[in-house]
Amino acid sequence: MLNFESPAGLRCWDQQPGEPSNLQQEGYDLSLLEDCENAFRFTAIASAPRVSSLIREFSRYLPDEAFFVLEYYPDEPLTHRPASTDERPIPEVFYSPYMPTAEIIGMIQPFLDRLIHDGFVGFGLANNRQGLEMFYSEEKVLTFFTDNHLRLCNFFQRQSIPFSPDLVLPADFGHDHLSLLGMPEQKLPGSLASLSRDDLDSVNFCQQLIDMLDMYPVEEGISFFLTRKEQDQVAFLLGGQADLGEMGELDFGTLLLNWSDFVTECEEGFEGDLEEYRLGLKVRDLIQFVLDGASEELTEKIDRILENPDATFRRILVDRRKRIDRPDSNDAQLEPFWYQGVVRQQGVELRRDLIRSGWFAR
Repeated sequence: MLNFESPAGLRCWDQQPGEPSNLQQEGYDLSLLEDCENAFRFTAIASAPRVSSLIREFSRYLPDEAFFVLEYYPDEPLTHRPASTDERPIPEVFYSPYMPTAEIIGMIQPFLDRLIHDGFVGFGLANNRQGLEMFYSEEKVLTFFTDNHLRLCNFFQRQSIPFSPDLVLPADFGHDHLSLLGMPEQKLPGSLASLSRDDLDSVNFCQQLIDMLDMYPVEEGISFFLTRKEQDQVAFLLGGQADLGEMGELDFGTLLLNWSDFVTECEEGFEGDLEEYRLGLKVRDLIQFVLDGASEELTEKIDRILENPDATFRRILVDRRKRIDRPDSNDAQLEPFWYQGVVRQQGVELRRDLIRSGWFAR
């Protein structure tokens, strides 16, 4: 594509003599996801003016509801970063609750150009239950996950984006990341040139989106993809459990993320009380219920997802002679392991409740 236009927040380094100046063209490639049967990762490059329409067209595959994903740097309003920097700050990730897809698109529409062009912002749209995800990274690459690759192949064909097994990504050449706030007005896209500095500041407009969509932070400790077939299997297992309450309404991917987040919080220092701590353990109970009833293939996959958070939780447990659910039991070392002892880094409220319950006296 001769007239490819990069987002304003991604600036290619000057090329050496004899090297082509137009390194990128529109295109997509796909590959099978590791450890995920019949699921695919699509990687795509699109000219900046087309990204907004691509997102709206993609949202039609999620006609009922979805959740919005936002990635940015709330504590470091950076203006410039070379792509080759070894020590890179880590962005924070936020998810919205499930909402009507059309409502999400309507709410983010006034922010789309800023999300697309700022070199320190990434965003996406997903529905775990439908096995479909899309993310536009700060590297300005579109990534899709799906268990129906023909549908996405047709999507790209209708958008006139060609299959390109030799796709050139920004990571393949030297480039800088730029924030909108640090760019001179004449370098901004026309739709953004009239905005104030406050409106161009990603710390401000991303926080506005977080507030509008009631988004919450997510620890990116684990990464996985569950197909619709796998989601249906989990839903069948949980469907007959009338005593799960609100926890049973969460999709299984959210439960896995909640357990990983809980383990991270415990590792850094759990600040909740004993009731909140036990609620975190109940999340692991529910995951185990699924593990006990799932097929061998799905069980192996979930075990791989849980490997790191489970190993971390085992490592940070202390006083494992007692159980948090049955402190007087003589079977303290029996499974499940997450009830053996208590985490080492206890905040004031958890330690207070443990003292009041007689934990340390036993």
